[in-house]
Parts: sequence; C-alpha cells; structure tokens
Amino acid sequence: MSKRIYLVEDEKSLRILLEKYLEREGYEVTTFSEGVPAINRIKDMPDLWVLDIMLPDVDGYEIIKAIKENSKNTPVIFMSARNEELDRVVGLELGSDDYLSKPFLPRELIIRISKLFERIYGKEEKKPEEEMINISGYRISKRQRAVFLNEEEIQLTNKEFELLKYFADNKNGVVSRDQILINVWGDDYFGSDRVVDDTIRRLRKKVEKMNIETVYGYGYKLVVK
Repeated sequence: MSKRIYLVEDEKSLRILLEKYLEREGYEVTTFSEGVPAINRIKDMPDLWVLDIMLPDVDGYEIIKAIKENSKNTPVIFMSARNEELDRVVGLELGSDDYLSKPFLPRELIIRISKLFERIYGKEEKKPEEEMINISGYRISKRQRAVFLNEEEIQLTNKEFELLKYFADNKNGVVSRDQILINVWGDDYFGSDRVVDDTIRRLRKKVEKMNIETVYGYGYKLVVK
C-alpha cells in the first residue's frame, strides 16, 4: 500500500515540483499552501508530514505541535530558508525527524524520506517490474530496452525508448509535458519543452499502430483498449 505524505508549502512552483517527484516515487500526496487547512486534516494520520516553516497564516512550528499532540509518533520533516541552525534546533525540540535547508534538490528530499521510512516502518520488498509489455501488437522489453512488432525490432533512440516506456507505464492516463520532461529527460534538463513534441512526432512514425493522443493545452495520452 502506498505511503501517504502531506506536504505543506506555500511556494506554488516548489509545491508542484515536489508533488510530482513524490508521486513519481509511488507516494500518495496531499498538498496544502497554508497551515490552517493542514491542521484541520491532522486526524487523517498520514505516514509523513513535510512542513515548510514559513507560511502565510500559521507557521510550521504550530503545525508540528498540533501533529505531535495528536500522535507523537507521526514523523515530520521540516523545510526552511531561514536561520538553518536555529530552525534545526527548534524543530528537533518539537519532535521533527529530519530537516532540509532551502534551496535543496528534490532528489535529496526523496532520499531523506526513503531512509526515514526504512528506519520507522522497515524495509519493504519491491514488486518486480513487469519485464515485457504488450501494447497494440508491439512487445516492449524493458530488460533488452527494445521494441518488437511480430519478430522485427523497431529501432528507437534511447530517449524514444524511455518516452515509450513512460507512456506504457502510464497507459490511458494523461501526462503533461512537464511530467514527461522530469521523468524522461530529468530535472537537470534546461532546454525547450519542444523536445517532447519532436520526440513524440518521431515515435508516432516508428510505432504507428499505437494511439498516442494529444491532449491540447496539457500533454499526451497513450490510449490502449
């Protein structure tokens, strides 16, 4: 069962970015831009709270106090761009389990969460990834990183294959250009998002039996019946 994470962050761009990274790791994420709505959901008992200290209404200190009053064992990770040492000490005194000083890489938060969950809940056995996917007459082999139609291999570039695999893993679901860029090109890619459209155009020609629909104004969807 997916772990539930409640993320409280008032900076919209950061909140959306972190939410995407956490969901990509398989977590069930609920986000809040203010403290009061978060406090009202404390009794939901998520598996982890990730709190920004500076919020427009109440601060993260008030939220962690309320969390610990409800259940002292609920884990909390603090984030702050203020005085690092002071916030770290106060956070620890209030019962936080970890602390991240802004700015930080989203991947660092993922690693911290993974280690925290492993320490608190124990190491989980991961289900083996499906090795072969069959879609629209094509066979996608993740182990061989190859795509076959009948017995003929379709020649794809590395990015074309990664893109096709991402579509296959999210079949019948709409994915945005930003999600594709993060999952296929990585968060360190700084080029134009037109690279997504160009790669999809080439991919459509190579796997023309697959129905990759354009969702105008948002992204794409691989339709599988």
